[in-house]
Order: sequence, then structure tokens, then C-alpha cells
Amino acid sequence: MRLYVGADLGTSSIKLMVCDESGKLVSEAKKPYELLLPKPCYSEQDPNTWWESFKQCLRQALLGHERDEIRTICVAGQMHGLVALDENNEVIRNAILWNDGRSDKETSYLNEVIKKDKLCDLTGNYAFAGFTATKLLWMKENEKELFKKIKHILLPKDYIVYKLTGEYSTDYSDASGTLLLDVKNKKWSKEMCDIIGINTSILPDLHESYAVVKTVSDKVADELSINKNIKVVAGAGDNASAAIGTGCINNNDCNISLGTSGTVFLSTDKFVDIREHPIHSFAHANGRHHLMGCVLSAASAYMWWVERILCSSYENEEKKLNALVGNNQILFAPYLMGERCPYNDTNVRGAFLNLSLNTSKEEMTLSVLEGVSFALNDCIELIRRKGFNIQNITLCGGGLKTPVWPKLLSNIMNVSVYKIKTEQGPAYGAVILGLVADKKFASLDEACSSLIEKELIETPDNNLVKKYANLYKNYQKCYERLK
Repeated sequence: MRLYVGADLGTSSIKLMVCDESGKLVSEAKKPYELLLPKPCYSEQDPNTWWESFKQCLRQALLGHERDEIRTICVAGQMHGLVALDENNEVIRNAILWNDGRSDKETSYLNEVIKKDKLCDLTGNYAFAGFTATKLLWMKENEKELFKKIKHILLPKDYIVYKLTGEYSTDYSDASGTLLLDVKNKKWSKEMCDIIGINTSILPDLHESYAVVKTVSDKVADELSINKNIKVVAGAGDNASAAIGTGCINNNDCNISLGTSGTVFLSTDKFVDIREHPIHSFAHANGRHHLMGCVLSAASAYMWWVERILCSSYENEEKKLNALVGNNQILFAPYLMGERCPYNDTNVRGAFLNLSLNTSKEEMTLSVLEGVSFALNDCIELIRRKGFNIQNITLCGGGLKTPVWPKLLSNIMNVSVYKIKTEQGPAYGAVILGLVADKKFASLDEACSSLIEKELIETPDNNLVKKYANLYKNYQKCYERLK
């Protein structure tokens, strides 16, 4: 039996799954790790923790299986994180993550001094505080000696690929989020690198997500007792990989991920100029392109409310929510870590609005879910303004476990909602990329058509659509009140 390993290097844990050549799950493993928050707006992790966690998961998932049967390893991962290596390939500092907001000053410099139009000409995107380029500027200004030591730059998943193979590589989908890639022409932008103050030689080699980077090194093969002929595939950013795992590969296909952050991902056949629209225009893992909007607090906002504030369980808090749908006047602005799309504001913070002595715990709980849904709808509306007619979405991520959430999204966005019958998220997308790399399928289109089955779970109710359209107008005023 041939085996294919897919991993999702997330913000709070790594999830690894092993599938056979038919795409059937054989085994899986998961390892949580710590998110380091040394200062307000800072978010970091030690890349070596990722590597040790990956090895633990691989050993666990392969127990009882023939290791010589592994054909490919492919990793998807959190985007934008800055992994900096010195001349000895040692990690210079903790990785600065996607949700880190320290580079607000550098972001403003790029958008206001270099100018957004110039950035769009060079990279296809505006600067956001989460992007890798702004972190490099922050290091250049605040950690001058460390900045001088940088010999190689990698993204989080690419550090795992480097440890497996010794190669400095990335794929186009993940590279798109650095603000160093000319997305339209799929090459590193020398002029953008000059602006940041780096040489293109420190950037990794570029690959399509389904390309083989190299086989595992002899050292790793010996350490993990695996075959040194295993192909290591370039992989993808977590959102692009999740889109592969949900079959979001055709023009106008839309996937929404309810994870730590929330993302709206729209697959496009061609590069789309997003000038005047604060969303992202990135390369897709299928070799084409996509539009994406990201909100920084999605399922994490709900977890904060239920676990940290209420000190309760999700089951207890969700019992009475369905009856309140469409009738809740409490508003929640989910800006717990600032907000990316559409405001690009690292300093704004969250709030409840319209509270009174009659407000119930259930109304506040529902408002958290509604607030995240409204924030995601901001992204949907921006994409619709680019001429895309979004009528259906596919949901993935941990938020799917909350029964009322698909109903909220369906009526707030006025769309039909689907889910994957055996949804596994980015890790399964990585498995599919590995299958294509190993020529088990001729293309990702063929692989997704064969392996992914969707089911309809919600359709919009006209009465609720009208109610939520009015509530959404009130929600849109929240940012101006809070900023």
C-alpha cells in the first residue's frame, strides 16, 4: 500500500495525516505547541518547536505501518511568518507570525511613502502588518545586528521542507503573502527587495505547490527510519491548501475557513488587480490565482468568549442560540488582535455594543458569532465589487463544529453553504498535492473531482436575509466608532 503524508503547520498545533493512494485516511496525529506573546501586538514561535512536533507526529502516525511505503511528504502551513537563518543555517530569532502587529509603522511607510499604487505595480498587493516584508523592515530598524546576520529567509512550512531536504524552497501561494513576490508574473521582485533592503539571493527557490523539491536527506531518513527516496513536495500556504482540500479550484469557487483567523478564498483563472480594494491577490496552489480576504479573529474570538470569559463549554453555550437568530440587537466587533481586511489596522480593538440591563449571556454569545460573520462578509462584499457573483460557499475549519454558524453565514452573505463530507482541511489538501506530485492523478482538477464530495447544509431564508442586511449596516458603523 502506497502512503502519502500531508501536514498542516498551524498556529496552535501541527496536524499530520497519512492517506493511501485512493485518498483514504490511514492514520493521523496532532501535536499542540505554544504561541509566544512577549509584548502587546507581538506573536512568535520557535521554528525548532515546529520541527520537533512534526517528527513526533510522523513517528506516531506511522506506528504499525510500513515506512518504506511512503511516497511523498507535503506540508501546508500558516502564511507570512518570518523565519530567518544565519550563514550556519541556525534560526536567528523566534519566527514573527502572521498575526503579529508590531510592524504598524513599517506598514504605513510602505503604503503612504512608497505608495499603494507602486506596491500594486511591483507585487499586486498593498502592505499589511502581517506580511513578511513589513517584518523585515521592522528587524532592519529595531534589530540591526540580527538583520545583518540574515543569510536565508523561509516561511514556516518551508522550514520543515528545509529540515527534510536541506533545500531553501517555497511555493507561489505562500510566497504571495511576503509582499516580495511579483504575483502577476510569478517571480521575486528585485525592486521590492531593494526597497526592503535585502538581496534576492536570500530568498528561497520558487515552485508550483505540486512540484517535487527533493527527496529526504540521508540524515533525516536515518533519524526517522524512513526511505530516503521519499519525495518532498513544495506544499502551499494553509488557505490555498484548504482550498485544494475543499475542491475550490475553478473560477468563482469560494471557500471560507473558520480557523484561528477567518479567510474568504475565491479561486480565479487569472490574476486580478485589486487596486482600491483592501483584499489580497495571490497565486493559487493549482497554478492559477485567487482573491483572499482575512479577518484576524474568527474561531479564536469564539474560543476567547466561551473558554476564557465564560469558562464554559461550547455545548452549554449553544443550546439556545438558534431561537435568537435574526432577532439579536447586540453587536460584537471582533477586532481582538486588530483587523486586516478591510481596515488594515493593528491598533483597533474589539467591543460589544448596544448592551443593556436586559442583555442575556446568549445574546452576547450569538453576537460573537454574528460579529465574525459580519467581518467575513466585509471580505465577500469587497470581492463582489470586483465583479464576482458569489452564490455558493464551501466551509471548512474548526468553526464548523458550531451548529448555528453555517446558518448565520448563509443569511448574512445570502449564499448556499456546502461542506465536505470528509473535511480534513489543509492537511488533506497537502495529501492531494502529494498524490499529484507522484503522478497518481494527471492534475489537481482530476484529483479534486475524484476525491472530494460536497453536501449542501444551509440555504438562505429571505426573511433572515433582510433582517441581517439591516444588522450588517449597523455593524459597519462599529469600526468608525472604535478606531
